[in-house]
Amino acid sequence: MMRSRPRLASLFTPDGALRMPNIPVELVGREEIRAGGERLQSQWDFFVQTTHPGTILLDGDTATGRAYIQELARTLDGRQGLNYAVYHDRYQRTAEGWKFTERVYEVRYLDTSPLAGTAPRAEQGSGTNRTDATASPAPAASFADPASAERLERAATALRAGGFAAEILDDAAAARARIDELVPEGASVLTGASETLRLSGIDEDINAGGRYDAIRPRVLAIDRATGADEIRRLVAGPDFVVNSVAAVTETGSLVLASGSGSQLPANAGGAANAVWIVGAQKVVPDLSTALRRVEEYALPLENARAQAAYGMPSAVNRLLILNAETRPGCGTVLLLREAIGY
Repeated sequence: MMRSRPRLASLFTPDGALRMPNIPVELVGREEIRAGGERLQSQWDFFVQTTHPGTILLDGDTATGRAYIQELARTLDGRQGLNYAVYHDRYQRTAEGWKFTERVYEVRYLDTSPLAGTAPRAEQGSGTNRTDATASPAPAASFADPASAERLERAATALRAGGFAAEILDDAAAARARIDELVPEGASVLTGASETLRLSGIDEDINAGGRYDAIRPRVLAIDRATGADEIRRLVAGPDFVVNSVAAVTETGSLVLASGSGSQLPANAGGAANAVWIVGAQKVVPDLSTALRRVEEYALPLENARAQAAYGMPSAVNRLLILNAETRPGCGTVLLLREAIGY
């Protein structure tokens, strides 16, 4: 429910398995469970699961149990319904606490009839909030919903008017190929700490592919206590910075958020060239909505990822807003028709 797939995967043993024979899907190992969850999440319009734990039978350092669940869901392609299911679980006691070794998902009842309900609208009445069940619900797009083709075009047009190069591509695979064309072999390239880059494979292409002078592996090899100045100079002025953003507005602004601020100088103009890959769900109407997206949507997801990966929370300590490109052609925005990252 928190949309933290890394955190979910960390609840399994390294070789743990999530099996859903009714779908059918079988995911073995934390990486498959994380990636599979992200693929599934990208398909939802909404998804709500209510879980009722059952009896757990303990047997030394192992155990078995069940969880009974009710799910209400609608996908982006219009499929919807209600189901009841059971998780058949096996657990293992580890040094990090109890973990799942296996979850087997069994559907016991499925109703694919169109869902009749709607979200109620809260209105002001007599000085207090009330819910008017007879009023039409106020439309509100989720920050996870991909923007329409018209909204992508509006954002691209506004970005170009501000001096950015803006392209609309089908998906992450197209962006991955476009990076090869935009960034010359041998260029020094800094990648941002971006789920979009990781999920698309662009991060691995740049930092492990051998085609570029990748900055991030060099930084990770430097002792932070003694080499802070060297790190600062390396990340501030590469030939290219390749990154994503937290939001792009239909009025032509890019918004980046950071906990440490270390990657922001290159994005702000320190790099000779910049390329930002942006999933369709990051397009918002205006700057105020972009800032809401950072705080209400991106930060909780990044905080959960940071807790799982580093054992520490994240925070929006630095914000960068790019309203125009003062060196036309040096900043390129690749807008995708699909949602990716957060």
